Amino acid sequence: MNGAVGQAAVLLGLLAAVFGAVTSIAGLIKGKPALRRAGHRYAWVVLGAALVGGAAMERGLLTNDFSLEFVAENSARSTPLLYKVATMWSALEGSILLWGIVLAGYLALMAWRFRDRAADPLVAWAMVTAFAVTAFFFGLMVGPANPFRTVAGAVPLDGPGPNPLLQNHPLMAIHPPMLYLGYVGFTVPFAFATAALVTGSIGEGWLIETRRWTLCAWGFLSLGIALGAWWSYEVLGWGGFWAWDPVENASFLPWLTGTAFVHSVMVQERRGMLRVWNLSLLVSTFSLTILGTFITRSGVLESVHAFTESPIGPALLVFFGVVVVLSVGLIGWRGDQLRSPGAIDSPFSREGAFLANNVLFAAFAFVVLLGTVFPLVIEAVNDDRISIGRPYFDRMTMPIGIALLFLMAVAPMLPWRKASGELLRDRLLWPAWAGTIATVVAVVVGARGLAPLLAFGMGGFGAGAAVRQLALGVRRQGWRGLVGRTNGGMIVHLGVILVAVAFAAAQSYGERAEVRLRPGESANVLGHRVTYEGSRTVDYPNRRSVEASVRIDDGKAYAPALSTFPNATQAIGTPSVRTGLTEDVYLTLIQTADGPEGPILLGVNVQPLVVWLWIGSGLMALGTAMAAVPSRRRRPTDRVSAHRVSDDDDRVALVVPAELATDPDAESVGAVAASGRS
Repeated sequence: MNGAVGQAAVLLGLLAAVFGAVTSIAGLIKGKPALRRAGHRYAWVVLGAALVGGAAMERGLLTNDFSLEFVAENSARSTPLLYKVATMWSALEGSILLWGIVLAGYLALMAWRFRDRAADPLVAWAMVTAFAVTAFFFGLMVGPANPFRTVAGAVPLDGPGPNPLLQNHPLMAIHPPMLYLGYVGFTVPFAFATAALVTGSIGEGWLIETRRWTLCAWGFLSLGIALGAWWSYEVLGWGGFWAWDPVENASFLPWLTGTAFVHSVMVQERRGMLRVWNLSLLVSTFSLTILGTFITRSGVLESVHAFTESPIGPALLVFFGVVVVLSVGLIGWRGDQLRSPGAIDSPFSREGAFLANNVLFAAFAFVVLLGTVFPLVIEAVNDDRISIGRPYFDRMTMPIGIALLFLMAVAPMLPWRKASGELLRDRLLWPAWAGTIATVVAVVVGARGLAPLLAFGMGGFGAGAAVRQLALGVRRQGWRGLVGRTNGGMIVHLGVILVAVAFAAAQSYGERAEVRLRPGESANVLGHRVTYEGSRTVDYPNRRSVEASVRIDDGKAYAPALSTFPNATQAIGTPSVRTGLTEDVYLTLIQTADGPEGPILLGVNVQPLVVWLWIGSGLMALGTAMAAVPSRRRRPTDRVSAHRVSDDDDRVALVVPAELATDPDAESVGAVAASGRS
């Protein structure tokens, strides 16, 4: 029953997506607004079909319906409830089903948000694009990635369960859905960009329509990447959180281009510039989500994060090619109309800094893309396997990252159009002091090495600039002034700085040692006293674990473990971590004791500042949410008697609308300012 219902649901979703696109196109060609509005209604059919399909799959997993091939191959009766639910996205076909559910949700949200503008050609073409993308993914589920295929022959009584690494930590239930909300969310701005190119509405209107959609997608993707790093840290037992694994890179690439777009779009909104660049960034971001899907789901990679070999690789690659070719063709077609009406007046301006920021992000993305794809190309051409590892990525990305930290501090301080030397001196004075103090403190506490010291210094510089901007916002509007794109962005900057500094510290100063201990023995390892108190065997529903009791510095006891899962060929380690504000002590059980008095082999990692990775990621999520909230606006008739043009000048603007007074560098403020001396 679950299989029949699920197959009917995905087939209905495919047909609804196709009919939605065809109906909308017919309405556009024939000039009939009623048909365009009718096209919107199919979005709700797609959503209903996706939800029914997801419910059928979850019911099959929860009721141990091993007549479904997906359940028989990926679940087991002993799998705990949380991991049974998460099994849907632990393997290929179920992950595509989750992708379809999230995509259907975004499609329905588009239909609801723009329900009053369904007849608008821009909205109609955006819906056509979204319907086309939806039809492709539902087509995968009807064809090569069918999650509701039934078992041929005798139905098994039990299954092997999920990959042991995917049922060893609760983050498995959270990390993939967050990542998918980010990946799939970029479909909406891509759809509107395509619609703008098709209709010729290449002004800034479509950007305003999709700003919050883009922010939300970027925020979910950021959170998904951070949770994935945390999962890797807590589960894999190697003491790290980012290994430049190709699948990690596949999620990082659209984050890089999406971040560049989030910054660059402000230049287009304000000055009408960088139109081709912004469209290219948006197309690149969406295309890279498809390329990342191909990398992780085609079987071309061997990675703990990747899915097994599957027949959907060619379809994904063809879809990626179609997206790129059509998008580049549309941009070329509208090339003359996309020419910017203005130009950058000075490199020492906010738009100049944003352009430099974009170039660096593009270079960063190119370096990561080259290191990720080049081995695949070599293998496809010569059938030779080569590996590009961490040394390449660290060496190539480190200078780009430090330069981005510098621009993160400078760009918000610059006014639009042109900055004077006096203004730069006044605005950058306190941030420069913050960077200097951060460097001195790092040296005093023992930090060495040019790259990490530069990272700490630039981090302090950027943090000083962000705090200065936030303080100005609070001074002007009170604590309510923290809400809005500008100050929400500054909070995101603080989060990014924390992540960058913690990453530099952990990668540069992390240490590892191994020690063999008998029960009751202690050893001094990497500055900590480690005492082994004994081991015990614990039976869980899905595994048997040998847990060692290890006390750190005569404080709390921790329990690193080795677990044996049914149908697993080797034991899986589960680390135990003592987390602190300055460092983590990370314990792994490498080898268990032969008997009650036998020794164990214990791995000890000391990683500085790791907790600030997670704190910084949370701050990024908070800042994204605050940036998506509209700033406080008064009615256009409300006036203020005076407003300072910029915080470094005592000129005032008289009778300025309140909505223009929120940005001290706004050109519109300067345009209406009555210059004078207070």
